[in-house]
Amino acid sequence: MPNLTNLRIHIAPVGYEIDRIVLPAKKMRADKVFLLVHENPSEDKATKFYDIIDKKLNKLNIETEKVYHNRLDLFQIIKSVKELIQLQSNDSVYVNLASGSKIQSVACMMACQMFNDNENVSPYYVEAKEYLGFSGETISKGIKKIQAVPSYEIKKPELKLIQALKIIKENNGKLSKKEMAKFCLDEKLITIHAENESQATFASLDQNIIAPLEKKWGFIEVEKIGRTRWIKITGEGKNAAEFLI
Repeated sequence: MPNLTNLRIHIAPVGYEIDRIVLPAKKMRADKVFLLVHENPSEDKATKFYDIIDKKLNKLNIETEKVYHNRLDLFQIIKSVKELIQLQSNDSVYVNLASGSKIQSVACMMACQMFNDNENVSPYYVEAKEYLGFSGETISKGIKKIQAVPSYEIKKPELKLIQALKIIKENNGKLSKKEMAKFCLDEKLITIHAENESQATFASLDQNIIAPLEKKWGFIEVEKIGRTRWIKITGEGKNAAEFLI
């Protein structure tokens, strides 16, 4: 039986903040809070705050779940938030931009802008009532205001281009145009309706896959070696693949 209840889900990176996670969750009547913590707790001084936050939320009857990620990697953070947004696609999702580091805030905002396909994601910023400065302990106390943040859309490639990027990445980031054409036909990323099938295949591949990936997105480059044209993933393509695939 499907779950017909629309839950209030919060996503909050764990940094040196307690009140800026707990109090908004309480005030906004969160049902569950996903707490993003560093994948290697021994390397993260903020780890000790997780248990405090977890206990405070549980006392408020708010469910919590720990999600591990690399808090230093922009693209891995985007991917973690994206996966949670997709997991809770039928719920109202609120993303806390104030509780973690600057890179986490940027990544969380980008995820909201790229993956709000169901228009159910709302980023917010929490202004602290008092800033205490950093001494290895929590850096603020209380909350003054919860500010909704406009989530203007960031365009992402259409699905067939993401699937094509995945093919290239899974083939060690490089394959011939002929190999790529076969993969795209097998996956139905391109379709052919012409008498000269070979020529039409390459024309469709160029127009619908290679040109947008290379010229619009900069995810691939094409290099001719001898008589063979090779498709290679770029650095930008590798970064995008981290969270798009």
